[in-house]
Amino acid sequence: MAAARVVKKLYGIGLHAIGQNTSLKATKFLQQRAFRVNGALRQQPFDSSAEKPQFPGASAEFIDHLEFIQPNVISGIPVYRVMDRQGQIINPSEDPKLSKEMVLNFYQKMTLLNTMDRILYESQRQGRISFYMTNYGEEGTHIGSAAALEPTDLVFGQYREAGVLMYRGFPLDLFMAQCYANADDLGKGRQMPVHYGCKDLNFVTISSPLATQLPQAAGAAYAVKRENSNRVVVCYFGEGAASEGDAHAGFNFSATLECPVIFFCRNNGYAISTPTNEQYRGDGIAARGPGYGLMSIRVDGNDVFAVYNATKEARRRAVAENQPFLIEAMTYRIGHHSTSDDSSAYRSVDEVNYWDKQDHPISRLRHYMTARDWWGEDEEKAWRKQSRKLVMEAFERAERRLKPNPELLFTDVYDELIPPIAKQRDAMWQHIQQYKEHYPLDLYEK
Repeated sequence: MAAARVVKKLYGIGLHAIGQNTSLKATKFLQQRAFRVNGALRQQPFDSSAEKPQFPGASAEFIDHLEFIQPNVISGIPVYRVMDRQGQIINPSEDPKLSKEMVLNFYQKMTLLNTMDRILYESQRQGRISFYMTNYGEEGTHIGSAAALEPTDLVFGQYREAGVLMYRGFPLDLFMAQCYANADDLGKGRQMPVHYGCKDLNFVTISSPLATQLPQAAGAAYAVKRENSNRVVVCYFGEGAASEGDAHAGFNFSATLECPVIFFCRNNGYAISTPTNEQYRGDGIAARGPGYGLMSIRVDGNDVFAVYNATKEARRRAVAENQPFLIEAMTYRIGHHSTSDDSSAYRSVDEVNYWDKQDHPISRLRHYMTARDWWGEDEEKAWRKQSRKLVMEAFERAERRLKPNPELLFTDVYDELIPPIAKQRDAMWQHIQQYKEHYPLDLYEK
């Protein structure tokens, strides 16, 4: 192939350049060059005599009759699951055969997250914090996926992935510190509640604008690929975010650049307040993957083992093959979208009760453990009491802590404070001194 010969010639020139420039590391040069070589070798030779389409933009055959493709020409993508609703393994070959200790850890993390949600939700309702978002019903998507990742994998969240961070070891004190914006908050009180982030745990700080994390994740995954570091990038989002233009950019860039990224969609049925039948007319989000060239799967998001298996295999192949994966986890948002939402305006109480009582990821896992005599009523009562105690203690400590020093409003943008920012800082202190009865500085760190 002519293209391949040209690239190979350039490759030889590149090797000569390495010898001329000792400061250039040969291994990285070869890795970067290999991306271009591989791309060129995949191009098919042009054969003008063949009676088939030669258009470079698609792979297809000619037909001689007019026919539009119907959106329902393909039956719905199946939902992969391991357990039924009673916690019974359906196909023994799909059982991940996790240890008792690991399964108990799954359950305790899911229920601890549930307990934290209840306390912080009530805290907002009492006016103690300004905002909150619960994770009710989606705990299985968090814990199942987080357990299948490596600690070095980079995570981009949307705003309903607190369980991922909890599984990685983010302590209750820091969850509380962030929501209360106190002096212990890693973000120094600059973000609204539930916008967590932790550099040490490779969890990128959450930002409010919807879907911005998708193209960012694609770019981060491309950097990971160039480093050849045996890592993957995981990007969480909801089915509503998939309607944003940034989703198209993230999917397309990751596919064309062949990036080791897992796009994990939590399809909980309602986005912010829009039912899926008004959000899209196609077969969910997984059906979009093949159109972008993404390996795709749909899983039962209320089955923590199905989520674990799918994420683990996607991670293995993403790293080994340098290609993106799309996982659509079908689940249900039992709680309101946030404390600013009243979901009774767009769905019935009976519908919510069904998912809460009949098909909940926590109860399904508990059935699994109970059938193996790993868990019983005594253990349940003791853990519920202990988990509530842990959350309440962290809650009380957070309320007692001072707020961050107001000076931190002006730091971390520039290495040194520039004159315009210094002028704003001085104006702030002048204002505070003038109206100090409205600013209780004793509540802030000095």
